[in-house]
Amino acid sequence: MSVAGLKKQFYKASQLVSEKVGGAEGTKLDDDFKEMEKKVDVTSKAVTEVLARTIEYLQPNPASRAKLTMLNTVSKIRGQVKNPGYPQSEGLLGECMIRHGKELGESNFGDALLDAGESMKRLAEVKDSLDIEVKQNFIDPLQNLCEKDLKEIQHHLKKLEGRRLDFDYKKKRQGKIPDEELRQALEKFEESKEVAETSMHNLLETDIEQVSQLSALVDAQLDYHRQAVQILDELAEKLKRRMREASSRPKREYKPKPREPFDLGEPEQSNGGFPCSSAPKITASSSFRSSDKPIRTPSRSMPPLDQPSCKALYDFEPENDGELGFREGDVITLTNQIDENWYEGMLDGQSGFFPLSYVEVLVPLPQ
Repeated sequence: MSVAGLKKQFYKASQLVSEKVGGAEGTKLDDDFKEMEKKVDVTSKAVTEVLARTIEYLQPNPASRAKLTMLNTVSKIRGQVKNPGYPQSEGLLGECMIRHGKELGESNFGDALLDAGESMKRLAEVKDSLDIEVKQNFIDPLQNLCEKDLKEIQHHLKKLEGRRLDFDYKKKRQGKIPDEELRQALEKFEESKEVAETSMHNLLETDIEQVSQLSALVDAQLDYHRQAVQILDELAEKLKRRMREASSRPKREYKPKPREPFDLGEPEQSNGGFPCSSAPKITASSSFRSSDKPIRTPSRSMPPLDQPSCKALYDFEPENDGELGFREGDVITLTNQIDENWYEGMLDGQSGFFPLSYVEVLVPLPQ
């Protein structure tokens, strides 16, 4: 920084201390300027908060959002997806319903699950359209407003404040410094005030653009809900039709199978009872021994318990890319905690994510 620049910084700091500590009075800005500055500040805060709330609305559950984002990141790294975005919760539910519906086969519940699963996947596609529409027509314009116009206004206001402090410091020393230096400080202050005032005026006069963006958000929501209602109405009608058809079919009554005739044996049995057949000899090889009980041996290698690890309480079948499958009793090495619901670990050289509720922590991760 040049000597002149250092002097200006000193002048500004000295004037600010005089105003804050010594009670010196700075140059007053007119009421219209202050009112515009206040409105711009309110606009900036509103845009920032609305942006954050809108993103939360698109994926409201923080734990679910973290999991979906993580899965999408893993898929991108592996080259399994080409388009940006995250899997919708409706789509994951639909895939689960379809998978189990196919497993159930031709049955009332299985067929209903297939219907519901297809509808959930359609809802996911509609939700994708909503997300894209909201991002393009609402989030992106507001982010552009934050990153360009509002940022530029804040830059002009900061520059104006610096020139005001410089001018007030030199005005206070009038007579001790050249008049030309004071005149130049005044001109720079007036110039910065005009630039800041113009930029704020332009923003406030074009606030209809923000109204238009808000209208685009509402239109996208309306379109989404119309399509969602249509999909759910069709699904509800299908399920009701299945219930009517099932109710109209005659119920099959349970008929026990005929019992096998029981042979009482020869009547001349001395004990008058059932014929006695020779009992098979019990040998040591065929007798029941405690050592013959099936013992479940761990199907995977166990890590040493001097490192963070956990034990599987139930079988976990991975449903998404990046998840780690295991069986009850497996001991998994912990490598990271994604959030309060998900861990990352390794088992037999495989790394992946799994839910905390499926395991018991043996050695916790270091804090």
